[in-house]
Amino acid sequence: MKAMTAEDKKIALKDNNRSSRKKRSGKIRDLAILGVLTAIMFIMTFTPVGYLKLPGLSITFMTIPVIISAVMLGPKGAAVIGGMFGITSLIQAITGASALTGALFQLNPVFTCILCIVPRVLEGFLGGLIFSCLKKADKTGFVSYCVTSLSVPLMNTLFFMSTLFLLFYQTDAIQSIAADKGAGNPLTLFVAMAGVNAVIEAVVCFIVGTAITKALSAALSKKKK
Repeated sequence: MKAMTAEDKKIALKDNNRSSRKKRSGKIRDLAILGVLTAIMFIMTFTPVGYLKLPGLSITFMTIPVIISAVMLGPKGAAVIGGMFGITSLIQAITGASALTGALFQLNPVFTCILCIVPRVLEGFLGGLIFSCLKKADKTGFVSYCVTSLSVPLMNTLFFMSTLFLLFYQTDAIQSIAADKGAGNPLTLFVAMAGVNAVIEAVVCFIVGTAITKALSAALSKKKK
């Protein structure tokens, strides 16, 4: 085996230093993105930007930062931002800003914490995982952006409603809603509570999420070059 010359050692040291700087730069960038997305999440929560509330209709755009984090940060970072989404939802439950989760918090605070946070962490993690898997085979990246932007809001609805029914379906609060809507089983109640909302949320977040993530990825790629 040929021994390394002094010049070879210098080159190896430079490569190691360059690699270390690149890793530190990547970590700093990820932390900065986490901070910005967290700030955006809280701004959206406490301003009309995050929710569109109309008579008989309540649509959330809070999954858009989760979509961005799934693309920019991967599963772990997206799970953190999903958790931030859950925390803001829990704050709304505690303060009564959300009529549904506010009422559920009075019934069972622990279950309401699980309802608000766990589905959002899961949707972020899986959204990041979906994008990470798709981008390996998607040369243009466009399909990855589209699928991730559509899957996150759909998972938000599916996981939240599934957890809601699992923890609270037999309570008077949910049974009262079921009676008002004439829903005799969980499936019909799911459709009655989430049907139109889920479709509009998915379409809006799909369009906005795809546009934003594609633009951000393109901008960062140019910056690297």
